[in-house]
Amino acid sequence: MSDISPPDALAASVARELYARDLAAQHLGIAVQHCGAGSAVLTMTVQESMLNGHGSCHGGFIFSLADTAFAYACNSGNELTVAQHCSIDYLRPARAGELLTASAQQRERRPRSGVYDVSVRGQDGGLIALFRGLARSRPGQTVIDHQEP
Repeated sequence: MSDISPPDALAASVARELYARDLAAQHLGIAVQHCGAGSAVLTMTVQESMLNGHGSCHGGFIFSLADTAFAYACNSGNELTVAQHCSIDYLRPARAGELLTASAQQRERRPRSGVYDVSVRGQDGGLIALFRGLARSRPGQTVIDHQEP
């Protein structure tokens, strides 16, 4: 008997299939560490090419990491879901070589919308940014030919 619940198994399966098509995440070096029902944990190492004129990670890359974690969390049920609104608060800079971890968690889910919070932390565990996303479901599935686990 497996210790993984059916919704978590579905989420992990959808994440694998979604990542295979997610060229942006692959290009940025974003890796999926975990995806469960309504949650996701992704990582990204800050590259030299991601630094801004102040020598810290450009906020757009931090946003991209958080937005990607949000996407995996809100699509974890294999319901086609897109971002309707997102905001981010930057709390401290990230530096070259630093491993960032974005942890997304569903806060509220309704039939066609959901609210998700994402924390982005540095490798020392310090909070770098807080992101909130409002998701909107559309007709269809994230992974069209998905087979239940």
